[in-house]
Amino acid sequence: MSATDPAPGPLGARSGFQSTSRLCPLHPPGRYRRIVAMFRLQGSKVLAVDMTGDAVKAKNGSMVAYDGQMAFKKLTGGGEGIRGMVTRRLTGEQMTVMEVKGHGTCWFADRASEINLVNLQGDKLYVESSNLLATDAGLRTGTSFTGLRGASQGNGLFTTTVEGHGQAAIMSDGPAVVLRVSAQYPLTVDPGAYVAHQGNLRQSFQSGVTFRTFLGEGGGEAFQIRFEGDGLVYVQPSERNTIAGDL
Repeated sequence: MSATDPAPGPLGARSGFQSTSRLCPLHPPGRYRRIVAMFRLQGSKVLAVDMTGDAVKAKNGSMVAYDGQMAFKKLTGGGEGIRGMVTRRLTGEQMTVMEVKGHGTCWFADRASEINLVNLQGDKLYVESSNLLATDAGLRTGTSFTGLRGASQGNGLFTTTVEGHGQAAIMSDGPAVVLRVSAQYPLTVDPGAYVAHQGNLRQSFQSGVTFRTFLGEGGGEAFQIRFEGDGLVYVQPSERNTIAGDL
């Protein structure tokens, strides 16, 4: 069953929402199968997860409703162990995660953000911790050094990684746009609009400061992130406040 198929049985049947799924076009559903929680979207701002004894990890406080039998447990340090917890404390990055396990359907949302589903098949997703809503329990989360890119966003020097086989739900301020990067077509992104990326991508940090920028006549984008290689970049149609904002 793919994530675009209707949920089996009565799970979620009480909802009047139309279920849609936005899967990562880099890795369409293939032959890989295992018993996991089923992620599906109801509207564009609510994530429904159907569980049959399995578990998911979600942003703490993001549960808005559930039916059936569910157990909730807070995971210290984002569920990544001591290294992840210490890294986040040193960088000031906040990521509080809970584990939800049971039988039934659980609905998640956060501040009416748009939700996008990403299907991982052994690859790694890099996502800002504030944009990560939920992952299935089979995916591993960790941290990765971002250097100047993270500093320009005001998010610290590390970003969250999600790796393995399964689905993740990421959030954006407005509908996210998924942009493909190839050898022929590198991509330059404003740090405030960046949400996540995956694939074999190289990042570089470049300055857009010119004499016109200092005079207030430029575009105001003092720094940009350049992606090269082969992969996908998720951007949102809204810019968060960053160090790389207007001068």
